[in-house]
Amino acid sequence: MKVAFIGQKGMPAVGGGVERYVEDLSIRLAEAGNEVTVYTRAYYTPAALREYSGVKLVSLPSIYTKHLDAITHSFLACMHAIFSGAEIIHFQSIGSALVSPIPRIFNPKIRIVSTLQSRDYEHGKWGRLAKRVLLLGEWLMCKMSDSIVVVTQSMVEYVRERYGKEAIYIPNGAVIQPEVGSESLATWNLESKKYIVAISRFISHKGLSHLVEAYKQLPELKQPLVLVGEGSFTDEYVSELKKLASTDKRIIFTGPQYGETLAELYANAYLFVQPSESEGLSLALLEAMARRVPVLVSDIPENLEAVGQSALVFATRDVEDLREKLRFAVENPEILEEKITLALRRVDICFNWDQIAQNMNELYAQNLNEVKPSEVLS
Repeated sequence: MKVAFIGQKGMPAVGGGVERYVEDLSIRLAEAGNEVTVYTRAYYTPAALREYSGVKLVSLPSIYTKHLDAITHSFLACMHAIFSGAEIIHFQSIGSALVSPIPRIFNPKIRIVSTLQSRDYEHGKWGRLAKRVLLLGEWLMCKMSDSIVVVTQSMVEYVRERYGKEAIYIPNGAVIQPEVGSESLATWNLESKKYIVAISRFISHKGLSHLVEAYKQLPELKQPLVLVGEGSFTDEYVSELKKLASTDKRIIFTGPQYGETLAELYANAYLFVQPSESEGLSLALLEAMARRVPVLVSDIPENLEAVGQSALVFATRDVEDLREKLRFAVENPEILEEKITLALRRVDICFNWDQIAQNMNELYAQNLNEVKPSEVLS
């Protein structure tokens, strides 16, 4: 099968949940014998890189602004895919799905599969008009797609209730990772298992300000709070977050980290915290679980679905509850060890990438084997 991925910035992934999803999925689909193309953006993936782990890479330009980057790149990628013989176009976000009517016009035989990762219009970085455009993208995704893939069970219900469509649940995945070293920790004077970490884009709906406020109310904690990441067209929020943290020298900003350094920051943490107000199925959270790190998460449905009984949980946006759960985590390391065992088992059973790729491959095949009424008439 000839499959084109549209909506991601590129690969190999150097940050961003969608990019990591596309990398893990596309490589396995290529290994299964499919001809897979991933469209990339020059500021993310070097244009000279034409292939990665068996996946064909095609670099196309975009208008690199907050509002035009995704839509301009997706339009060009869609046109390229149509005239390059793609059989399946797989859209990766509601922003990219704004161009999903185009294959219907130029080649109705192309099957459209779309992954609805999250309700992006709920994210604080978008203004009123942008949120309406993203809602339009979600509507088009659900109307134009032959198959709508969602990564949480709660999203199955959402699509059914809002759009009257039956979405297919295929979650994000993770791979249980081998142990890594700790050499990079010296950059920030950190010690293994003696710091608390949050790894995230610095965007308001990620809830990092709640974490900083809760942590500051625990002056007795010896473990530094390490915030790993950067903003995404959210400079004002990043400034506010750093100002909020500036009065506590225990709080460390590492900036964005990748590769072995990022792996070590994950694996050597005493506790991983995800305080999000809104999420899809977080790859950062699954990564922490797969790296044997205890996790503390907000009680939004997507987080609860990810962790099951394998995590500590606090009430979303409740700084006082988060503070007490942080205190509990530090005072009860034996409970955290029990949670690690549960988390590893959950990753292996529920979020196994090989099984996920097989399910997606079967979905593609099913779509190609179906004959649409419009094709019979034509």
